[in-house]
This record gives sequence, C-alpha cells and structure tokens, in this order.
Amino acid sequence: MLGVVIPLEDSKNKQASVKPLVDLTKADMERVNQLILSKAGSDVQMIPEVANHLISSGGKRLRPMLTLASASMFGFTGDAHVKLATSVEFMHTATLLHDDVVDESDLRRGKSTARMIWGNQASVLVGDFLLGQAFRMMVDVGSLDALDVLSTAASVIAEGEVLQLSVAKNMETTEDDYLSVIRAKTAALFAAAAEVGPIVAKTDKASRNALKSYGMNLGLAFQLVDDVLDYGGKAADLGKNVGDDFREGKITLPVILSYRRGTSDERSFWRDAIEGGKSDDQNLEKALGLITRYGGLSDTIARAQHYGTIARDALAPLPQSPWKAALLEVIDFCIERVS
Repeated sequence: MLGVVIPLEDSKNKQASVKPLVDLTKADMERVNQLILSKAGSDVQMIPEVANHLISSGGKRLRPMLTLASASMFGFTGDAHVKLATSVEFMHTATLLHDDVVDESDLRRGKSTARMIWGNQASVLVGDFLLGQAFRMMVDVGSLDALDVLSTAASVIAEGEVLQLSVAKNMETTEDDYLSVIRAKTAALFAAAAEVGPIVAKTDKASRNALKSYGMNLGLAFQLVDDVLDYGGKAADLGKNVGDDFREGKITLPVILSYRRGTSDERSFWRDAIEGGKSDDQNLEKALGLITRYGGLSDTIARAQHYGTIARDALAPLPQSPWKAALLEVIDFCIERVS
C-alpha cells in the first residue's frame, strides 16, 4: 500500500482522544442529531435522501461539538447553542457536497459521494437547501452577533473555494497562498463554531476572542494533518484513497515544500504531474519519495504543531474546567492522527 507514516517525535504514551468532548456534549449532541434529521426533511424526496447520505456517513461532528462546548463552558443552558451547532453542521455538510462537485471526488468517508449517486446538480442544490436551513435556524436564535459570525464564515468559505480554484494545479503557489486557502476553506468554520458559543452565553469579549483564536488555529492544524494523511495515511482511516490529492492535482503543503526544495529536474516532474495531469500510481510513488526526501510530511506536521500551540495558548487565560480540558485534548487528537 502506498503511504508513509510519520511518527510524532514527542508523542505521548497516552493517545489523545475526542472522547472527553464527546462525553461532555453527549446529551446536547442527541438534541443536535434530532434537529438535523428534522431540518433535513422535505416533501421533495431527493433532498433528505442526498442530505442523509452524507449526514449519516460517520463524521465525528467535531464542529458542532465545539459550539456546544464553547457555550456550556460558560454555563449556558438554553437551546440556542443546539440550533447554532446544527447550523454549523449543515454549513459543513453543504460545503462537502459542493466540494465533491468542484473536486470531482468519487469517495467521501469511504462511501460513494452524493454526486456519484444523484449527480452534480442534485448535490449542489441540496447543499444550497442545507445552507438555507442553517440560516433559518440562526434567525430563530435571534442573536445578530451569532448571525454575523456564521454568515461571514459562509462568505469566507466561498471565497476560499474560489481562491483554491485560482491556485489549482499551479506549482508556483506559495506557502502563504496555500495558508490563505485553508484559513478560509477550513479554519474559518472552526473559528465561527467556537466563537458563537460564548456569544450566546453572553460572556465577555476576551473569552469570545479566545475561542475564536482557538478554533481558527485548531482548524489550520486539522487541515495540515489531513494534507499529511493523504500521503502518509491508510485508506481505511481516510475514507478515500491514499494519494487522491495527488491524483486530483491538488496543491497541498507537502507538495509545495517538496517542489521548492527540489532540483530543477524534480520541479519539472512536479509540473508534469500536477499541472500536466501525469498523476498515475508510478508517479505517485516518485512523489512520495520526493516528499520524504525533502521533509514535506515532517515539516507539515511541525507547522500543524505550531498552530496547535497557538490554539492551546489562546485558551490559557480561561479558568480550568472539564470543558477546557476536553478542548485542549482535541488539539492533541487532531495532530496525533498521523502517529
């Protein structure tokens, strides 16, 4: 099997887990799941079919758990955080449906993508339906601040998608360019999910900013580790084939680093593979060799650890609590997926 597993040098004896966060949010997540099923319903039969295909496919639902935890850690006990957590999950699901169309992906979490079953048009339109339902729930909550944060995130995510298109298959993409893409495409929703919790809990601005920074940097670390897993993971864990980013000509940080550090001949190889579409298994093997030679995976992990540290520092001023401890452990979990 293709892939190189890079162990973390400072990995702990005890593997980090999302279980503390899952346990703390269990009761509220049951309410979120009920609301998801309710709001994904429609008299148009194809809408719940497409939506539930992805919703029920086994994602960890980390983003809505961030919303629940970031509200509950400040003592919030109403139902606004449940509606906002469901909105966050619908926004995420909509972006996945749209992403799979843009990327022409065949697999998502180990299953055929919705576009492969129902077609591109249905995937895009059901994604739009879920976004509409998300905004209806935000309005139900009645918080202009929360609505502002999540609607801004929706715009930023769309900008990130377009930015990714503009740098697609362009080997001159810089690390800064790439970080701009993932900050918009991935980290913006993590940040918004974490920030709306303290908003509905009506806590102070400093706490709100702390959770926003935590979410943003956790999202960056999360995506960078995903980039590593595409070249150094296992298909069963990824829910897609190892090397799919390479086959699709995606520019990710391991590729950017290896391209810039390589010889002129090696850079020609990358241009042929990524820009020229010569991304067969033989070239994937060569790409893996170059990424390993130039530290593309280990240095991407180091970047992820850096953002993880920033996320950890963002929460440092907040009082100790089981909620804070669970959020801190999520950082380690996200990074240790490569160990």
